[in-house]
Amino acid sequence: MNANAIRTGLAAALLAVALGAAAAEKDLAPTVANAARAVPPAVENALRKNLPERMPNLPRIDEVSRTPVPGLYEVRVGTDLFYSDAEGNFIINGEMMDTRGRRNLTEERMDKILAIDFSQMPVKDAFTIVRGNGKRKLAVFEDPNCGYCRRFEADLQKIDNVTVYLYLYPILGPDSIEKSKAIWCGKDKGRIWQDWMVRGVPIPRHDADCDVSALARNTEFGKTHKITGTPTLIFADGSRVPGAIGAAAVEKLLVNGGK
Repeated sequence: MNANAIRTGLAAALLAVALGAAAAEKDLAPTVANAARAVPPAVENALRKNLPERMPNLPRIDEVSRTPVPGLYEVRVGTDLFYSDAEGNFIINGEMMDTRGRRNLTEERMDKILAIDFSQMPVKDAFTIVRGNGKRKLAVFEDPNCGYCRRFEADLQKIDNVTVYLYLYPILGPDSIEKSKAIWCGKDKGRIWQDWMVRGVPIPRHDADCDVSALARNTEFGKTHKITGTPTLIFADGSRVPGAIGAAAVEKLLVNGGK
């Protein structure tokens, strides 16, 4: 039996245990209506007590929620999710799929958890590139040594009527940090950035006395919000796209997610 089959069998076994635990919850009938109700206090208290005792390295539990599966609960720790039976005897670390609706419920939930309120973005730590009337808003986290970012920047030149908030996010090594410092300390950050990323013009040397603390704040912000790669795009509705996408896809998302 291969590893995938073993993992699949284990997940099925644990899910069966969780489903069996539902019978012990007298106030819970296995209905969709009940799945939307609040978690019974006894269940939440048991999970908040048992899981930290049995998993000493587990960070503080932020939220316990019902899932559509009776007897199986979602446990959120920061921006991480896993699933547990009502007493914390078994946990499942993986994705929950709705086979009838062909939906990845874990992915949908993570999209909501990871959404960022655009009005709370630290705009002082970004520089802006405005095209046309600039009415549409887009935030982008990029590393100056990122090849995918270069490709994305070339496509972004085709997008009009947008304000791009560019957050330097040097995560690819020391040279990325040095290049980001030089760009941030330049007199025309937007021009220097586009010259380098789109046209390959060398980055001018920077003022050694320039305050580059914004770069550290960007890195910390990214860690907090699980921005793990570049480019990462954040639209006005808080939705995000990790990775380089073409101009047509950006345009569509600006229309659907822009404000």
